Amino acid sequence: MAPEWPELSYEAWSATCDTLHAHTQVLGKLGVELAPPEPQLQHAALHLTARGWETATLHAPDGSGAIVAGLDLRTHEAFVEHSAGRETRIALTPNRPVAEVTREVLEAVGRLGGEVRINPTPQEVPWDAPLDEDAEHATYDSDRVASYFEAASQAALVLAAFRAAFRGRSTPVNAWWGTFDLAVALFSGRPADPPADDFISRNGGDAEQIEIGWWPGDRNYGKAAFFAFAHPAPDGFADADLSPKAARWDADLGEFVLDWADIRDAPDPRGLALEFAHSAFRHACEVCAWDPVLASSAEGSPPPVS
Repeated sequence: MAPEWPELSYEAWSATCDTLHAHTQVLGKLGVELAPPEPQLQHAALHLTARGWETATLHAPDGSGAIVAGLDLRTHEAFVEHSAGRETRIALTPNRPVAEVTREVLEAVGRLGGEVRINPTPQEVPWDAPLDEDAEHATYDSDRVASYFEAASQAALVLAAFRAAFRGRSTPVNAWWGTFDLAVALFSGRPADPPADDFISRNGGDAEQIEIGWWPGDRNYGKAAFFAFAHPAPDGFADADLSPKAARWDADLGEFVLDWADIRDAPDPRGLALEFAHSAFRHACEVCAWDPVLASSAEGSPPPVS
């Protein structure tokens, strides 16, 4: 029997959600400093694993090997691991401020793999306290985090299944620490003009792409949801009826959305989420004039395995 998808509403766990979001930022900052730069800022992305949010394998600053840092959402600890077998674990409970956790993570990196300096300014969030000074975000409800992790894991499996057949360039399921979402991007192979001149837009928006993702909600949109958008999006992009029926265009977000609450109690929520992803992708490919052969590969034509 397929597992039930948990209830998830940002309003119900906003304080814990913001704290967890802030904890992910120190991991992302480590990736920015220690990973070799990739197009569309892929080196800065994190990944959701079977234990939580993790960096990619990173070059130890002292050249002694590799390190990985992450948040273990099963044991509710931050961790830093070295390829030589050394490890440090840092408690996230009971209700530890982001500043304390950040400082201890950086100290652990220094102890295990050499000192690293990060820019502690948080990014893409409505607060501005540096991570190593943030005493405001300290609420950590383990039960709420467990529900989030269960939901995020189901969403990540949907996104991985959606992108699997595509034969063009695509990203893995990235966990983005700025926007606190999970997403896959599929690329047409053509360049694009960035939507703005800031660092993230210049580097993340310089290629034509369609993105499908999921977030647990935030202050601007208080509901967990799958989402889809295209860049660049031509006039009339919003004029489509996607499936399933609960999918809709949100003008404030500038994206198509499918709310988690609208499908979580359905007999097959995973099937509905995949239906949304494929429907959004087909529509975007058509209006953005993607190569139809490349576009059809996302539907498994030709099949990825003969």
